[in-house]
Amino acid sequence: MQAKPLLEDIDLAALLCSRVCHDVISPVGAIANGLEVLEDEEDAEMRQIAFDLVTKSAKTASAKLQFCRMAFGAAGGMGAMIDLGEAGDITKLFIGDEKISLDWRAPRIQKDKSLVKLILNMVLMGMSSIPRGGNLTVDATSTELTVRAIGDRAGIPEKMQMVLKGEMNPAELDARLVQVYYAMRLATETSFDLSGHMDGDDVVFTAKGEAIPLPEGMIG
Repeated sequence: MQAKPLLEDIDLAALLCSRVCHDVISPVGAIANGLEVLEDEEDAEMRQIAFDLVTKSAKTASAKLQFCRMAFGAAGGMGAMIDLGEAGDITKLFIGDEKISLDWRAPRIQKDKSLVKLILNMVLMGMSSIPRGGNLTVDATSTELTVRAIGDRAGIPEKMQMVLKGEMNPAELDARLVQVYYAMRLATETSFDLSGHMDGDDVVFTAKGEAIPLPEGMIG
């Protein structure tokens, strides 16, 4: 069987950087706008509105950067293992509570860093499947990772499915689709099989693999 072409590492890095910038540009821009108002505005009410905007946007930018660092970055200071509970806390901050609710059922245990990154990237895929909002449920065992997306008109975007099935030429990837491709690379690295399907009206992403032993003294 002919090996599927892979995206060059430098192109993968460039597209992931574009993805991160896309995620944080909105709250950072809002911070800049708020600061401009604070600099020029004398009305107390308007200054308070601007201050609230800066505060909210700063928290949003921080949450997005923390999530992107864990989902895409090397996270070298975290070691080879990451606590799933910490990943869940960061994911909840990233998603917020305005449009999508998160039910994080993964146990608070240490998991291989690449597997945690895979889970977070599956969360992003789930979010893309419910553009009108809804609920995400995340489960994780030693052999299976699952993200279920429930929402109005939930569905797997056609191009996302093409990437999952390996039917898209890597040269056609953009900053949005590269995240799905990166998830596939993570799944390959961890010997997990990543796929997505419809379960009634719900979208379900699963990654299945062999059990990975936990460090001594830890219970999975």
